[in-house]
Amino acid sequence: MSKKGILLVNLGTPDSPSTVDVRKYLAEFLMDPRVIDVNPVLRTLLVRGIIVPFRSPKSAKLYKAIWSDETGSPLMHYSKLQHKALSERLGDEYQVELAMRYQSPSIAEALGRLKEALVESIQVIALFPQYASASTGSVYDKVMEIVKDWQTIPTISFINSFHDNEGMIETFAANGRKYQPETYDHILFSFHGLPQRQLKKCDHTGNYCLKNSNCCASLNDVNKYCYSAQSHHTAHLIAQKLNLPKDKYSICFQSRLGNDPWVKPYTSEVIEHLAKEGKKRLLVFCPAFVADCLETVYEVTEEYGAEFKALGGEHIQLVESLNDSPTWIDALEKMVLEA
Repeated sequence: MSKKGILLVNLGTPDSPSTVDVRKYLAEFLMDPRVIDVNPVLRTLLVRGIIVPFRSPKSAKLYKAIWSDETGSPLMHYSKLQHKALSERLGDEYQVELAMRYQSPSIAEALGRLKEALVESIQVIALFPQYASASTGSVYDKVMEIVKDWQTIPTISFINSFHDNEGMIETFAANGRKYQPETYDHILFSFHGLPQRQLKKCDHTGNYCLKNSNCCASLNDVNKYCYSAQSHHTAHLIAQKLNLPKDKYSICFQSRLGNDPWVKPYTSEVIEHLAKEGKKRLLVFCPAFVADCLETVYEVTEEYGAEFKALGGEHIQLVESLNDSPTWIDALEKMVLEA
């Protein structure tokens, strides 16, 4: 009996925390035209001439701080656990493969294994809850680039986003409940940032995105594929699960790169504002990530934690990501079966 193929794809991680491997990872990641969407010559000069040479040693130190000799990076560790758990759930009718958009295991290798298994179909799940051209769109782009050269192409489907997935929302809410949100001064929903120009490119009308400060406050036909609008929607759904009043939480964006304006408000500025208001304890969700990684374990806990204390705050508590939670695996399984 033919199997159905499932391809799980996360962003990626260096093969090791060495500067050499971090340099390889950053070069592949940042040379993606969907990630740094500027003139190719300018992108090459920026990435290979400035960003990678200067950023690699610094990033290597950060990776070393979160790296485990036994399991590697947190993102790879939890991605493997998700892959294993979903494979066991789906059983022999499915072949589940794990790939990373950048570095290993590569999308080409994973697709090759599905091709060799003679699967009758391939369902691609890019493990990014909110759609962005630089993440989900890049995965689609790479998959299509590879299969276009196959002589026989099986039925291929993509899950565009799952920003409002009930199982995902409940898993984040359940993780947050462990910390008793009502005991914190404020709750942050901190999402990975994107340049504003990439949001504007998703506005096919050309006259909606960033025309007013509330353009992302709710989803509509114009912004339904907007990363920021989907992020706001995710945060509101988690907040509803936790019965959080609107003045108890804020939505913000982290991990800026370069001088161009990125999606606002910036997490660092929100933290500064809350500290000036006298807030002492913050609980932080990062619902753009299905697995803990450098941006959660280090950037939020260590970097923002230190900034907050320097401003007079006392403690930032990170809510762990979906990782290998059984309810998240339930949600993945349901995604596959209902698609």
